[in-house]
Amino acid sequence: MNNFVKRTLSGFIFVALLVGSILLSQYAFAAVFVVICGLSVHEFHKLSNRQNNVEVNLWIGLIGGMLLFASSYLHASGIWRYPVFSIYGFYIVAVLIFELYRQKANPLNNWAYFIIGQVFVALPFSLLNFILFINNWQPLILLAVFITIWVNDTGAYLVGITFGKHRLFERISPKKSWEGFFGGAFFALISGYVFSLFIPEISLLKWLVFSEIIVIFGTFGDLIESLMKRTVDVKDSGNVIPGHGGLLDRFDSMLLAAPVIFLYLSFLF
Repeated sequence: MNNFVKRTLSGFIFVALLVGSILLSQYAFAAVFVVICGLSVHEFHKLSNRQNNVEVNLWIGLIGGMLLFASSYLHASGIWRYPVFSIYGFYIVAVLIFELYRQKANPLNNWAYFIIGQVFVALPFSLLNFILFINNWQPLILLAVFITIWVNDTGAYLVGITFGKHRLFERISPKKSWEGFFGGAFFALISGYVFSLFIPEISLLKWLVFSEIIVIFGTFGDLIESLMKRTVDVKDSGNVIPGHGGLLDRFDSMLLAAPVIFLYLSFLF
């Protein structure tokens, strides 16, 4: 019971923080998500550093992630368009040079995993800025990304535990089933329909496609993060959120869904 209360309370605070920051103002969103982005990159490198001959400096990765997010926010919001990304570019060059002086066993691994952390974790978070400002200021569209992910996860879980018999990807995630996948996809369609009522300038059909893009690529994001955890033999990516694991555990679906949704919305607008 204590674990249930802890899990429920921490989950409520987490959702309230995300939703509140998105709806309150662009500055609240930037303040909350730049920290989440940095901590997620930090968490990624704590996992990758569990491997032999991988020693990425955690703080260098964290700062890089926050710089990329901040640069993307300044550019997407129109506050500072040029040459905002040059600061991040110089930082990447400095990190590559810095590795020359660290005298670690395998600098090639360190370079590679630093870049992977920026591309796999920091970049998807940074693209949330471009979704938010896709057409001036669209907090409901960004909120729809997260709500659709949550609806899909909930639907997949409920249908999976009730009817799940055929494993979706047993080698990586033994509990996921095809029944759960299609159940989550159905619930996501309902979410898309609801959002079409709030933002009618995007047609119902396009909202349904929006929802299923998140289902498909969100599922792949979840599986990729599960594979990563299995590779380094951990159950959770961290313990930032009591009862829910780490930040990567909460944002794994977003890591692949956000880039594809950004491309999809770019065509729509």
